[in-house]
Amino acid sequence: MEYKYIGNKEVDKIKREVEKEFPYDDALQQVHIARKILSREAKQKGMGFFEYMRSLEKDLIKQK
Repeated sequence: MEYKYIGNKEVDKIKREVEKEFPYDDALQQVHIARKILSREAKQKGMGFFEYMRSLEKDLIKQK
Protein backbone atom coordinates (compact mmCIF):
# COMPACT_ATOMS: atom_id res chain seq x y z
CA MET A 1 0.00 0.00 0.00
CA GLU A 2 1.24 3.49 -0.79
CA TYR A 3 0.81 6.46 1.49
CA LYS A 4 0.64 10.08 0.37
CA TYR A 5 2.88 11.79 2.88
CA ILE A 6 4.96 9.14 4.64
CA GLY A 7 7.16 6.39 3.28
CA ASN A 8 6.67 2.66 3.52
CA LYS A 9 9.70 2.35 5.82
CA GLU A 10 8.09 4.67 8.34
CA VAL A 11 4.82 2.72 8.12
CA ASP A 12 6.71 -0.54 8.75
CA LYS A 13 8.37 1.05 11.78
CA ILE A 14 4.96 2.14 13.13
CA LYS A 15 3.58 -1.39 12.61
CA ARG A 16 6.49 -2.98 14.50
CA GLU A 17 6.12 -0.53 17.41
CA VAL A 18 2.37 -1.10 17.70
CA GLU A 19 2.70 -4.89 17.43
CA LYS A 20 5.07 -4.78 20.41
CA GLU A 21 2.64 -2.63 22.40
CA PHE A 22 -0.41 -4.82 21.68
CA PRO A 23 0.90 -8.29 20.77
CA TYR A 24 -2.36 -10.21 21.25
CA ASP A 25 -4.98 -7.80 19.93
CA ASP A 26 -5.09 -7.44 16.13
CA ALA A 27 -8.06 -5.05 16.15
CA LEU A 28 -6.37 -2.68 18.59
CA GLN A 29 -3.19 -2.85 16.52
CA GLN A 30 -5.08 -1.78 13.40
CA VAL A 31 -6.70 1.17 15.18
CA HIS A 32 -3.39 2.40 16.59
CA ILE A 33 -1.52 1.91 13.31
CA ALA A 34 -4.14 3.96 11.45
CA ARG A 35 -4.13 6.68 14.11
CA LYS A 36 -0.35 6.96 14.11
CA ILE A 37 -0.16 7.09 10.30
CA LEU A 38 -2.77 9.85 10.19
CA SER A 39 -1.02 11.69 13.00
CA ARG A 40 2.32 11.63 11.16
CA GLU A 41 0.68 12.78 7.92
CA ALA A 42 -0.95 15.67 9.80
CA LYS A 43 2.36 16.66 11.34
CA GLN A 44 4.06 16.69 7.93
CA LYS A 45 1.33 18.97 6.60
CA GLY A 46 1.73 21.28 9.60
CA MET A 47 -1.71 20.47 11.02
CA GLY A 48 -3.07 19.00 14.20
CA PHE A 49 -4.66 15.56 14.10
CA PHE A 50 -8.28 16.75 14.24
CA GLU A 51 -7.63 19.61 11.83
CA TYR A 52 -6.18 17.10 9.36
CA MET A 53 -9.14 14.76 9.81
CA ARG A 54 -11.54 17.64 9.08
CA SER A 55 -9.57 18.53 5.94
CA LEU A 56 -9.79 14.92 4.74
CA GLU A 57 -13.52 14.95 5.38
CA LYS A 58 -13.94 18.17 3.39
CA ASP A 59 -11.94 16.67 0.51
CA LEU A 60 -14.18 13.60 0.47
CA ILE A 61 -17.32 15.74 0.46
CA LYS A 62 -15.99 17.79 -2.47
CA GLN A 63 -15.34 14.61 -4.45
CA LYS A 64 -19.01 13.53 -4.26
